[in-house]
Order: sequence, then C-alpha cells, then structure tokens
Amino acid sequence: MITQSSVQSFLDELAGSAPTPGGGSAAAIIGAMGAALLSMVCNVTLGKKGLEAVESDMKAVRDESERLRARLTAMVAEDIAAFDGLMAAYRLPKTSDEEKSRRAEAIQSNLRAATETPLACARTCAEVVMLARRAAEKGFAGVISDAGVGVLAANSALRSAALNVYINAPALKDRAYADAAAAEIEQLIDQCTHESESVFALVRSRLG
Repeated sequence: MITQSSVQSFLDELAGSAPTPGGGSAAAIIGAMGAALLSMVCNVTLGKKGLEAVESDMKAVRDESERLRARLTAMVAEDIAAFDGLMAAYRLPKTSDEEKSRRAEAIQSNLRAATETPLACARTCAEVVMLARRAAEKGFAGVISDAGVGVLAANSALRSAALNVYINAPALKDRAYADAAAAEIEQLIDQCTHESESVFALVRSRLG
C-alpha cells in the first residue's frame, strides 16, 4: 500500500513515468500533513504548565484533526483507483456499436468518480483549514508556527484537489452535477483562501 511506503519511495513513484500516483495523491498527502501538524500542536500543548485551561479544547481539536488525517491518508489510494478506473474505461474496445455504448457509459461513470474523489478531498482539506484557527489561537507558543504551516498546507492541498475537479468535470455529460461540483469548489476556495490568510496573520502576530 502506497501510504505505508517510505517518503523517499513515494517521491520516487511521484517522479516516475507512471501517471499514478499524481497530483491528486499529492494533494491528499499534503492535506494529511496539514492535519498532522495541527495534531502535533495540540499534543505539544497538552500537559504544558499554565495551559491547563485549553486542554479540553486541544483534545477536541486533536481528535478532529486525527480523524481528518486518517480520511485524507485513505484518499491517496482512492485517487489512484479513480484515475486507474478512468484510464481502463478509455482503453475499452470500441469496434461495435454495443462496445462503443458500453465504453461511453464506463467513461462517464469513471469521470464522475474522478471528479467526486478530488471534490471529497477538497471538502476534507477545507475542514482542516477551518479547524486550524483553534490550534493557532490556543496552542503552545513554541510550536505555533506549525499551526500556520498546517493551515497553509491544507489550503494548498484544497486548491490542488480543485485542479483535478476542473480537469474532469468539463467532460461530464451530467452538466447539473458538473456545474454543482465546480460551484462548490469555487466556494471552498474562496472561503478557505480567506481563512488561511487570516490564520496565517494570527500566527504571525503571535510570533512577535
């Protein structure tokens, strides 16, 4: 399983000639890294003298960031499966009318999956972005910069996942779904760009 390989192995595969893992898998990993950094800020904060009042909130943030990290980690394999499924559909025979019809149906089905998968990744990354403020506000000052890195990573991952929505949605014949997916992505980008910049400014203000 790709997420159980070393960082070096994953980067080697990412740099290789095979189309997977690609940008969608990278987006999921970057988002998971953002969530992991929020968890780290919470874990370092817990047990710190003078920060007893924020322990309950930090535990809650950590529980949520760990849930999001697990979800994003799983999305690496989901992205690969969605892309591979689409490529397999394009390779289906198209000699007879029946084959052409079956191939067209398979392409549309897999295009839908290849759009929904990065959209789900973007939604999850947005949750990481929206969670970051609590870690940035209440986390131990010695690791507060990591909350900033976490929110920036999550926002970058969201925008990266969005590109995979943009590349697949135009080919969908279900225009209502495609348009709704594009509209949702735009909303997520607008919301999270503003929030990530706001959290970055908050972190910067705490750094002195």
